[in-house]
Amino acid sequence: VNPPSSPTASPSPSPSPSPSIPNASAPSPSGNNPLAAILAGAIGGGVFLLILIAIAYLFKTSKVSTVKPWSTGISGQLQKAFVTGVPKLKRSELEAACEDFSNVISSSTVGTVYKGTLSSGIEISVAYFPVKFAKDWSKNLEAQFRNKIETLSKVNHKNFVNLVGYCEEDEPFTRMMVFEYAPNGTLFEHLHIKESEHLDWTTRLRIMVGIASCLEHMHQLNPPIPHTNLSSAAVNLTEDYAAKLYDPFSWNEITAAESETDRKNHSDTPSLSRLESNVYSFGVLLFEILTGRMPYLVDDNGSLDNWASDYLRRDQPLMQMVDPTLSSFDADQVEKIGEVIKSCVHPEPQQRPDMREVGARLREITAITPEGAIPKVSPLWWAELEIMSTEAS
Repeated sequence: VNPPSSPTASPSPSPSPSPSIPNASAPSPSGNNPLAAILAGAIGGGVFLLILIAIAYLFKTSKVSTVKPWSTGISGQLQKAFVTGVPKLKRSELEAACEDFSNVISSSTVGTVYKGTLSSGIEISVAYFPVKFAKDWSKNLEAQFRNKIETLSKVNHKNFVNLVGYCEEDEPFTRMMVFEYAPNGTLFEHLHIKESEHLDWTTRLRIMVGIASCLEHMHQLNPPIPHTNLSSAAVNLTEDYAAKLYDPFSWNEITAAESETDRKNHSDTPSLSRLESNVYSFGVLLFEILTGRMPYLVDDNGSLDNWASDYLRRDQPLMQMVDPTLSSFDADQVEKIGEVIKSCVHPEPQQRPDMREVGARLREITAITPEGAIPKVSPLWWAELEIMSTEAS
C-alpha cells in the first residue's frame, strides 16, 4: 500500500471542515473503506513521530558539540570531573603523556613531579610518590593518600593549582596525583635565581593579592583547609604571571601521620593552629616578595623566628629593604604592606589577623580585586570543564 500524499487523499462529496486523522471510533468519510483511512492516518502519524525524533537528536548533538574537543582527552574521563568528582586515570595514559616519566619538573626525597602533555595538547603536572612496592605502602598511608585527594578536590580556586585526577594501580604499584600545569615556574625562581625573569612592582602586587585570595578561600571552607607548606616555592606562576598556590605531595603531612615526626614543619610553634601558622607564613612571604631576600637568611643566624623578632624590635623601615632589582615602586604601598607584614608575624598568635582581614587590607592598598588577580589565560580544558559544570547544573 502506497502512503497517501496527504491526510485528505480521499475527497468528501460535500464541503466540510478539514478532516482530522481518523480513528477506529470515527465514522468513515462518504462510504470510503475505513481500513484505508486508518492505515493512512497511522502511516502519517509514524512519519510525524520520526521527524520529531530526528529533530530531537539533531538538537542534542548540537548541544554536545560545544564540548566536543574533550574527545581527545584522557579516556574522556576528565570531562566527568565536575560531575562525578576527581577521575581515576590510567598509568599507561599518564606514562605516555609524560614521555615515559622522563620529563622531570622537580625531584626530592618526598617525590617527583613530571610535566605531561595530553593528546589534545593540554599540559599537566603529575606528582609521583616514590613507593614501588605495595608492602611499603601501609593502610595508614593509603588512608592519608585518599584523604589528601578528597581535601585538594574541595579547594577549587583559580589561584590554586587544582587537582584534576589521580592514579591508583597495583601492577606496577602506582600512586600519583595529576594537577594543572603553570608554565612560568615558581615564585622562588623569579625572586632568587638571577637567570629567571625579574618581576615588576605591579606583578608582585597582583601575586600578593592572588595568594591572599586563595588562602582566604581555603580558610573559609568547612572544615578550613590550611596550606601545608606555604612558601615561595609553593607558588607557581601562569602565562600571565598570576599566582597559583601549589600543594602537590603534602608528603610531609602523609609521612608525619605514619611516623609522628616532622610535625614542626606545619607551624612555627608546635601548639600553634595551622590557620594562624598560614598567616605567619604569608607575612614572611610578603617580606620575601618585597625584599627579594631569602627569609631564612635574613640574619647571620639564618633563623626565621630571629628575623621576625628582629624586624619587629628594630622597627626598620621596609623602604630600606626593597628588592634592588625593582626599577620603580610605590613608597606608600611599601610602608602599608610593611604594616600588614608586622601584623601577620606578631609574636602572639591571637593578635594576628585572619586571612579575610589580610586579604581585604591588601586589596585596599593595591586596588586590585580578586578577579584582577586570577589568571587571564586559562587552559582550554579548564574552560571546557566550566562549560560542562554549568550545563550539568
